[in-house]
Amino acid sequence: MAIATAEIKKETKKVPLRGMMDNVMEQFDSAADQINLHPNIRKILSITNNEIIVNFPVKMDNGEVEIFTGYRVQHNNALGPYKGGLRYHPTVDIDAARALAMWMTWKTSLAGLPYGGGKGGIKLDPSKYSQAELERITRRFTFALADNIGPEHDIPAPDVNTNSQTMAWMADTYMSTRPPAERTANQHVVTGKPAGSGGLEGRDRATGYGVYLSIKFWSEKNNKPLDGKKFIVQGFGNVGYWAAYFLEKDGAKMVAVQDAFGSIQNQKGISVEDLFNYVQLNDGSIADYPKAKPVLDKDKFFTLNCDICIPAALGNQITKENAPRIKARLIAEGANGPTNVEGEKILLERGITIIPDILCNSGGVVGSYFEWLQNRNGELWQLDEVMAKLDKKLKESFDKVYDYAKRESLDMRTAAYCLAIERIERAYIQRGIFP
Repeated sequence: MAIATAEIKKETKKVPLRGMMDNVMEQFDSAADQINLHPNIRKILSITNNEIIVNFPVKMDNGEVEIFTGYRVQHNNALGPYKGGLRYHPTVDIDAARALAMWMTWKTSLAGLPYGGGKGGIKLDPSKYSQAELERITRRFTFALADNIGPEHDIPAPDVNTNSQTMAWMADTYMSTRPPAERTANQHVVTGKPAGSGGLEGRDRATGYGVYLSIKFWSEKNNKPLDGKKFIVQGFGNVGYWAAYFLEKDGAKMVAVQDAFGSIQNQKGISVEDLFNYVQLNDGSIADYPKAKPVLDKDKFFTLNCDICIPAALGNQITKENAPRIKARLIAEGANGPTNVEGEKILLERGITIIPDILCNSGGVVGSYFEWLQNRNGELWQLDEVMAKLDKKLKESFDKVYDYAKRESLDMRTAAYCLAIERIERAYIQRGIFP
């Protein structure tokens, strides 16, 4: 829980998500052209299946009632139930949810999972509410969504500013609305629950571990050992911390970190565990960390000297403004959509490799799938078993994308999109369109 609490305090910075849908559609169109996607299937995949907006009242601690707006966008379920996170953030709106839901469709397809894509959340700044208020908001939102979610229909998970506690409240609320004999059979309505309440051992580190594995697989393919490599991380929540933790174990050196409170650097290296402990004692903030110096101009963070850059916060962080000055030779996208289309073009022209979000941060949704299976089958898996399964699944995905990109002379994002969309296209061709 400690990591997630730090993340809640860190991620409340308001970053514009405008243009995200344009990014997603441009990436989709580029891949669809590359594979000559059937025009009818292109029409289907260009739009969302369902868009749910709920306005619901919640009583605050002071007795006042506040109205909240929640969203759930269900993009496509050709391969299985909708799957995707719920975020609590001031930038949550229908456009952001559409873009993120579409990304989830590609991500689950690429990972070879029996899922489609969904996304949503509530437009709010969680730092302005007490824990008791957040619980009531979450429970009321779950109730308002009603049968629009379900263990075989749409399975939410944590995202920005939500954590295992949020999911425990959601699961409990949803299960409480079912007949008594059916309650435990609905435990897998959400994933990312605490390990003691049906959660998966290791789910907390799955996304960050996946980011680390993607970097490791790339370094092995290119004969560039991680030992001694310098990396920078934007966002020191769950994803950023675990990616850094595993990289450091392989001998890489974290030299700079940025969060909503500030940016710090030390070219001799910053201890991941030491910074993590500092953050726990300082309200989730890296600011004023004594063993590093502040980077006074936050816009220069991505241009710092390093070999690997891990954007693990929010979208639209690498743009045409900062892309020309980035020194890293490898960008590993821990966040969803951190690089916009214009920024990406510049990076590719400069010969910088990007491991795309739908591959790089897919450890989280693979972990979610394992949790869903575990609940569904009434099993309990050990941590070492989970990590070995993650390793195997992510290696398969990485090799597929890397080999396709090499074979077709494509960048890794276009290759990942092509593979993801081709799998959905096959499902539609085989099954046909009802009626």
